[in-house]
Amino acid sequence: MTTAKSTGLKSRLARAAKRTRWAPFWTVPKIYGKSRRVHPGRHTAGKRSWRRTKIKA
Repeated sequence: MTTAKSTGLKSRLARAAKRTRWAPFWTVPKIYGKSRRVHPGRHTAGKRSWRRTKIKA
């Protein structure tokens, strides 16, 4: 990919990067209860890796 990216492409890439972030840590006890220890990335809406899935941005 080129170093100089167009504004549209840059915003699409930024949006895709936000979607793959972990959920906030306080959502874990809210969803599963206090005693359950679960990784916050487990209940993130969209899972994507740069290697596995291409977004065609």
